[in-house]
Amino acid sequence: MTSPYEAIGQEKLYAVIDRFYDYVKADDRINHLFPAELNETARKQKQFLTQFLGGPSLYTEEHGHPMLRMRHLPFQITPAARDAWLENMHRALDDFEIDEPVKNYIFERLSLTATHMVNTE
Repeated sequence: MTSPYEAIGQEKLYAVIDRFYDYVKADDRINHLFPAELNETARKQKQFLTQFLGGPSLYTEEHGHPMLRMRHLPFQITPAARDAWLENMHRALDDFEIDEPVKNYIFERLSLTATHMVNTE
């Protein structure tokens, strides 16, 4: 069975993440939640999503267990911020040729995770 990581490939996954952060940088609904310089944030996201989608455990090897909710607690993540994050990720995924079932699977998994990050109404 092919993992989503194998189906999309590292190069395309990393391109999606770079495009996502281009969108985030321009999105006043959520860009205040991110540092002005996004290179390190994008690097960690690439490590995490590689692992999250069935590739090598890059994030855990460098940073330990992801503990996503704990790492996001310092930030006020509202349902609106979650929705903006997901909208930007959806746009980035749509910008690349990715098989629809793989794209849908990735987005569904990210939607569940993003909902789990909400910590402020």
